[in-house]
Amino acid sequence: MSAGRGRLWSFGVLAALAVALCVRLGFWQLARLEWRRGQNALVAARGAEAPLSLEALRRMDTTASHWRRVVVEGVALHDAELALASRSQAGMPGVQLLTPVRPLAGAWGDTAVLVLRGFVRAADGRTFDAGQAREGDTLRLEALVTTFPPPRPGAVRLPSSARAVRQLHHDSLQALAGRPLVPVVLLALGDTTIRDVTRPARVPPPAPGDGPHLSYALQWFSFATVFALGFALFARRGRARAPRPPAAPGGQLPTP
Repeated sequence: MSAGRGRLWSFGVLAALAVALCVRLGFWQLARLEWRRGQNALVAARGAEAPLSLEALRRMDTTASHWRRVVVEGVALHDAELALASRSQAGMPGVQLLTPVRPLAGAWGDTAVLVLRGFVRAADGRTFDAGQAREGDTLRLEALVTTFPPPRPGAVRLPSSARAVRQLHHDSLQALAGRPLVPVVLLALGDTTIRDVTRPARVPPPAPGDGPHLSYALQWFSFATVFALGFALFARRGRARAPRPPAAPGGQLPTP
């Protein structure tokens, strides 16, 4: 086998592997897209159901209650309130208020539910007037049931602020609150418009959407096309540059 043909075969194998990998990744992104659309449909269906009571929520598994609406009636434990630092809303820096609430109905004991009560402007992303941000000792509102996100590396609490945290970590927030917390986060629903920078505005629920999966899939399929066309062009140029047999006298090719 000539050196040129060997290079062609090597490049062809590499191109085939690259095309196969890109196509596989493209179909993987399409599968992610279908999964996300299924989740969006689940969120919409659960959001259309009648709101739960806190007592009904206590008896349900978290996977079944996720994205359900719930009616919150309880005593706000403002002394144990935390601030999720370095948030933004409507282009403003601030914090999201995490308020433990002791339900009024049912035998909850010391257990509380954590309500993400709203957003308050804070120029440094952690300092705000907790007194101005209160909504009263008893909260009555509707909320969306969400789960704690997977933990991330790094400290949860900010060293510069005793009540400010970087992330939603159940065990750490439970220790800071000084009481057991139900393993869900209730996102308070309502007006998300910031009308007064000292008063909390509700945080918008996550917007459903397809995400970037379709564009990623198209990119991977485009890469596969580029690799395939690149090999075809390389092979064509290789054939064009291949040496021709010498011509026989009189312009005739030599016979074998």
